[in-house]
Amino acid sequence: MGNQYLSKEGLEKLKGELDERTNVLRPEIALRIKEAKEQGDLSENAEFDAAKEAQSFNEGRVEELKILIDDAVLISHTNGNGFVAVGSTLKVEADGKNSTYSIVGAVEADPVAGYISNESPLGKAFLGKKKGELVVVQTPKGEVKYKIVEIK
Repeated sequence: MGNQYLSKEGLEKLKGELDERTNVLRPEIALRIKEAKEQGDLSENAEFDAAKEAQSFNEGRVEELKILIDDAVLISHTNGNGFVAVGSTLKVEADGKNSTYSIVGAVEADPVAGYISNESPLGKAFLGKKKGELVVVQTPKGEVKYKIVEIK
């Protein structure tokens, strides 16, 4: 998977999910499988099939979380010495409207909430720029010009 940029909060969230899946969900699913087995014939047991599917999904996510946590590169909320970097929060102006974006790793990206991935076209366009610069980004709706108003 390679290195994944994560904030301290994002890493803690992943660790919390891993803990929940290994210490709460895993035993619950195991109990569901045990109870379904006790019902007899497994060939037509929908509860057993559903529990096994839940187990498979959970174990896959557990492995994914372990890899994400092991490969995590912590980012700090920094102004990047005046330049946009992973961890920066910036205020921009485009088409007379102001927006605030935080540059995060792909795992934490949530564009609706203003968290954009450093790997996204918009995130890539902002990286390395400084306050006052004009950034031109090609979007599905056409070219959009962003002026960087502030970097935190």
